[in-house]
Formats: sequence, C-alpha cells, structure tokens
Amino acid sequence: MKKGFYLLLSIILITAYFPITAFADNIKEQDVELWNVVKPLDTTITFLNTGAHPDDERSDFLAYLSRGLGVKTASMIANRGEGGQNEIGSELGSALGIIRSNEMIEAAKITGVKAYHLSETTDDTIYDFGFSKSPEETLEKWGEEVTYERLIKFIRTFQPDIVMPSFRNVDSQHGHHRTMTILSERAFTDAADPNVFPEQLENGLSVWQIKKLYLPAESEESATTSIEIGDMDPIYQMTYPQLGEESRMMHKSQGMGKEVPEEPRQFHLELTNSSTSEKNTDLFAGIPYDFKEWSEAIQNKELQGKLANLQEKLDHIIELYPNREAILPESQQALKQVQKIYHSVEKAKIEDDLKNDLLHKLEIKEEQLQQVSFVSSSLKVETSMESYTLTRGEQANITMEITNNGKEKIQHINSSLVTPDNWKVSGDGNIKHLKPGESKSVTYTVNIPDDAEYFNPYEEPIIQTKITFKENGVESTKILDLDNTVAVLPEISISAEPKNLFVNTDEIQDQIPVKVKVKNYVKGENKATVSLNLPEGWNSEPKQKEIKFTERMEENEVSFTLTPPSNIEEGEINMETIAEANGKQYNTTIQEISYDHIRNSYYAYKSVIDGEAFELLKPEKLKVGYIESGFDEVSNYLKNAGFDITNLQEEDLASGDLSQYDTIITGIRANLSREDLVHHNDRLLEYVKNGGHLVVQYHKPGDNWDIEKSAPYPLEIGNPSIEWRVTDENAKVTVTKPDHKLFHYPNKITDNDWDNWVQERGLYFPMKWDDHYETFVKMNDPGEEPFDSGILLAEYGEGTYLYTNLVFYRQIDNQVPGAYRIFTNLISYGVE
Repeated sequence: MKKGFYLLLSIILITAYFPITAFADNIKEQDVELWNVVKPLDTTITFLNTGAHPDDERSDFLAYLSRGLGVKTASMIANRGEGGQNEIGSELGSALGIIRSNEMIEAAKITGVKAYHLSETTDDTIYDFGFSKSPEETLEKWGEEVTYERLIKFIRTFQPDIVMPSFRNVDSQHGHHRTMTILSERAFTDAADPNVFPEQLENGLSVWQIKKLYLPAESEESATTSIEIGDMDPIYQMTYPQLGEESRMMHKSQGMGKEVPEEPRQFHLELTNSSTSEKNTDLFAGIPYDFKEWSEAIQNKELQGKLANLQEKLDHIIELYPNREAILPESQQALKQVQKIYHSVEKAKIEDDLKNDLLHKLEIKEEQLQQVSFVSSSLKVETSMESYTLTRGEQANITMEITNNGKEKIQHINSSLVTPDNWKVSGDGNIKHLKPGESKSVTYTVNIPDDAEYFNPYEEPIIQTKITFKENGVESTKILDLDNTVAVLPEISISAEPKNLFVNTDEIQDQIPVKVKVKNYVKGENKATVSLNLPEGWNSEPKQKEIKFTERMEENEVSFTLTPPSNIEEGEINMETIAEANGKQYNTTIQEISYDHIRNSYYAYKSVIDGEAFELLKPEKLKVGYIESGFDEVSNYLKNAGFDITNLQEEDLASGDLSQYDTIITGIRANLSREDLVHHNDRLLEYVKNGGHLVVQYHKPGDNWDIEKSAPYPLEIGNPSIEWRVTDENAKVTVTKPDHKLFHYPNKITDNDWDNWVQERGLYFPMKWDDHYETFVKMNDPGEEPFDSGILLAEYGEGTYLYTNLVFYRQIDNQVPGAYRIFTNLISYGVE
C-alpha cells in the first residue's frame, strides 16, 4: 500500500447524493464530490465482496478500501432479500425485494461501492425464500447451474484482483451465506478455466484469474492479515466503521445501522487461495498497486516508461486537490495519455493474460478520469419533467439546464438524452460554451413508442442525460441519472381489496363486499369500464361500472357486492379484476413504492383476488382489540373473516376501557414499532390479571423486549436468533397436549391443519421461560433437537397470557386454512 500524505488523509468521502447527517457541518470546506473521483487515481486494485442478501456487505472494511484507499470496490449479492421482514412498511415478497435493492444502492453510494445482484427479475429463481440452514437446499431452489454461471460471468466481467465472501462456510451460518462462499471459492479456479461456461468466451468475455481469495478470519489468531480500519479521519472526524454504519443506516427496512464509538478496530482476514508467487500475506502483496508497479512487472521497456509516467501524472492530479481549475486540464491530458497507452498495449507483444489484465486496468482508469474531468469542470446539470410517469404513445418534454459553477469557461459543450434505440428524441443540445456562472437550457421532446417496455425495477433507468465537452482537444463524457425515477406504466392500474378472499363454508356469506381501485396514468382525461371475471356460480352487483378521470394520477374506487353460490365447496377461488379503456384491457396492479431514503419504484403484478373456501368455526361473540405494528395485516384478514376487530390506538392503551375486549392481540414485533405499547405494557398485564386474554405474536430479542417485564412471568427470546427457528415449513409438528382446549375450541385441530404452510414454521423461539407457562407443540428442522416453545400459555390472575412465535402472519397472508383455524383457537381461549 502507498504511504504518505494521502494515506494520512484517508478521506472518507461521501457522494454528492449523501443524505444530510449530523456531521455535515464538519465537511463544509471540503470538496467532497471532487475527492470522491480523484482518490481512485491512486491505485489500480479491484476488490469484490460477495454475499447473499442486501446488507451482507462488510461495510466498514469496504469503506476503508474504497473511500480510504481508492480501491475500485464492488459487492455482488445473490438475491434481493424478498423473504425477509419489513421494519418500515407492510411490503413483503418482491415489493420488499425492490425496497432492499434500492436501499443497497443508496448504502453503496456512501461507501463508494458499486452494488450488483445475481437475481435479475422479480420472479427470478435466485430468490430469498426465507432462512435456510443448508447450501444444498439453497442451490436446489435457486438452481445451481444458473447461479454459478451468473457468478462466473460477473467475475469475468468485473475482473477482481481480490475476492472476499462476507461469511465463512460454517454450520451456524445462513444457508444462503454459505452458498455464496462455496461458489466464490469454486470460482477462484473455474473463472480462469476456458472449459467452464465456454459460451461466455464465445460471447466476448475472457477467462479471469483471481489473484487472491480471502475469508473473514474466525479470530485474530487464525488471521493471516490484520488491517487497522478504526483510525479517525482528520478531515471528517469519522472512522471507517462509523462511515460503514452510516451506509448501513440506509438499510432501513431491516433496521440496520447504529452509532459506534471512535476506537481502534482491526479487520482480520485469512488468505485461503492465491495465484501469486508472493509469500508476503499483506492484502495487496504480489498484486501491482498502481501503474508504477505495473511498469516494474511488465517486460516491455517502452510500456514501462509510459506506465510510470502515467502514474506520475495521476499522482500530480491528486496533489492538485482541491483546485478544480488546475485539475481539469491535467485530467484531460491524462485521459489522452491513457487512450494512447491502451493502443500501445493492444499492439505490444506480451502475454495474453497480462495484456488482458492491463487493458482492463486502463479501461477503468479512463472511466475514472472521465469522472474527474466532469466534476472538475464544475458543470451542474438539472432536469425537469411535467410527469415522471409516462404511458405508451405519449409525448413528453424534458428540460435540461446546464450551469457552469466554476471559474473557467467550458468549451464545446453538447447535451443529449440517452433512451432506448426505438425512441424518438428531438432537440438541439449544442450548448457550445458556458462562461463562469452562465446557464443554458435545452428542451427535448420525447415520443414514447406504442410498444415501449414497461418499467422494470431492476434495469437501468429508461432515460438518462449525457453531457460532453472538450478541453485541450480531448472529449469528456458523463452520463447522469435524472433526479427521479422515470417509469413507463400501463394506462390503467387496477387492484382489489381484499386481495385475498375468504369464504367460510360454515357460514357462507350472502354478500361479500369488494372494493376495486383504479388509477389513471394517462396524461389528461380517460375513462374505463371496470368488472370482475368471476368463477361459475358467482354474481356481482353491479356487473360492471364505468368511471371517468380528468387527470393523470387520479384514482377512483368502485364497490362491488359479490354473491357466492350456496353450494360452494372447499378449495381455491380465483377472480380477475379487469378495466377496459380505449379498446384495451388492463389487469395489472401497479404497486407504488415511495420512501424518503430511496428512489421511487414500482412493482407490477397481475390483478387477481386469490380466494379460499374452507370451514372456520368462530365463537358467537368474540370482541377483539388488535395492536397493529405496521409489519403485518392480520387485523385486516380477521376483519374480512367476520371477526369483530377494533384497532387499538395510543389513547386506547393509555386510558381506554380494555376490559370490553375478550381478547387483545399484538402484531408481530409490536414492541419495536409501538413505543406506546411498551410504555403502557403494565395496563395490558393488568387487563390480563383482571380476566382478559392477551395473545402476543413474535418478537426479536432486541425489539424492546424486557425478559422480566414484557410478559407477566420471565420469558427470554432465543439468542442468537439465527439458531432459534424452524425453517422447514413442512417440519412435523407434534401436539404434546392434544386434549387441551386450545386444539378443540372452536375448531378441532388435526394433523392436516399443519399442512401447506409457507416459508417457515416459527421464528425466534423462546429459549427460557418461567414454570408458569405451559408448552403445547414440538417441531424441529431435520437433524436438530425440537423446540417446544412455539405456543406458551400462562394463567395470570383471572386471565391468560399467550405468546406464540409461529409465523401466523405469513400463513394468514397466504390463506392457509389450518393456520386460520389454529390462530382462531388461540385468540378464542377463555371464551365460551
């Protein structure tokens, strides 16, 4: 590693898009944007961190490499985190995956790391199907061939010098984590083997030999390399771990990020494979660090001198920081120098592998110098659109304002839009030049084709801006994203509530209300005819309904009353919601995803009502209070099933009459999201003591759960939580007290009620509990000891307290009949 002034600075730089933070005042005098692009000129090293889920990146170490040393750093993450929980909203599945993918993009901006995923679409096989305890299960569900092929392709494209999986392949780790480690270790050899996925080579890629493979060391004693990353940066008054935590705070849907103290921190690595002859185990030993070291490694005198001179030029640019006006011409000259050397290397008689490696380093440096030139030009680009949502066949105007915020005149400026090939764009983007402080605007007219691709949340933006300018005869180019997400959407979005319909064969409803929401994405007026495609024997009133819109983004609602057949049988019920507009039929729901910390996005899926008919016995009178957490929709599903549910607000918990409820239920992890619940927990326990029945759904150990006080008797949630779960949704369940009322009233529970569960049985099983609690069920993953704390029940005063960590919210969301019946029994306990 280089030493000297720049290592002393070790600048932890945050991109221009970095959110406002507590330390913002400390960086006012620093040209953060410029240093972000200048520092990478210091080295040619590339580093790849592999993991399974968004948030698996080793943020503190990556911040050290990228921001501190300028190493080109990337994270390759397998899936999108679709199977996790959501701590900021109710989105689950693919919608949650979109949130987590965008959170990772924002997190990576802070550390200067580029984020990539093996998963390419919302219905990709490389999907987060929930916690797995085995790599074998993971690869079976992901598809080993497709997963490994994509990883090898990425490695051959990115060409990392060093690869480091985030986790070790040990039994205590998530099966997804272990899988990515296993595949990364295999790729060390296979990415360099032309017989592995040879079709990639036929399509233009080259084999690639990773230089070093590291794993996070299990301990300091087992480490082959230890690096101090905890030093305080003299400019930002932050350490790299602190910067890493700022990055992790972007993973808000996972509740990541925390304040960490300023203190020494060693990052310990274990070198497990190397293709270099260097015996020194230092991180970069045996790998050329910059073009000067490349000049010493290559056996070509002409190239040796050119490469050494190039690094001198790059070092000089760094020395000129923060003088933008001085850096601009130097970066242009260096850009021209890189391009000439590239052609010289192409013609040089050197080993093919060495040539490929060096050409790739020069391509990276050309890209980095383009960044330096644009930032040092002080050109600012702002775009505006009337609407960022578009529809096929419409025409849109985009205004681009370019301002020279620098002290020097910028020549030969040209602007344009980057769009798909079949889009028509008109507008004269020849700005010519801008004097200091001068601004010019260009308006483009964009015609969206009738067959334009609809928005895909995992593809590059559909519209970008492009700026070119010349300095000293050298052209620089910069492509920029717009300030907001541009999306081509269907003209109409249609969705039904409830989206999951339950018909109780024990008491078939005469009328079932359904509300259909229809949203207009067309610019201006529009109208649509709304109807339901019903199963045989069903009727709706009205049959159809016409609605009108006066403007884009307007939403209307249509109420239908459904009448099911009187002889309905148990089984699935599927209905399609349809809107006809302008001679076209629309049956797609557009789920809008909007949070302050990420860019807007959209998830499109077929608009259907997934129904299920089955028998569910309920007490004649059961009044329930539900304390919503925001993380589940159980309350709504119970209402749709005909239960008398009241959602309890803060004032209810503080001073309301809780005795009016036969049962009170808390949503999953309610202690985390409801401070009022924690504050008034004593009132809930008093409610139980006076004869109430309280059902508490699962919590994590850190969800403001007090072992001694949250429940009436001590109850400790399993920790580490990774070990206290049953991930096999088909795991055998043994009811240890089959004669207990819980399994007979109001529904007689049988083995069949444990069938067809989804994703998992239970999370965060309690590990210790007071003797007052009874246990009722046993279950375990293959090869493990059973847990018996899935349902805990204790008498307290005149009432009862029930804690369950079984994942009823997922089962109810997926219309699993047995889960409905079991949960109904749990909440009906004590009611006759």
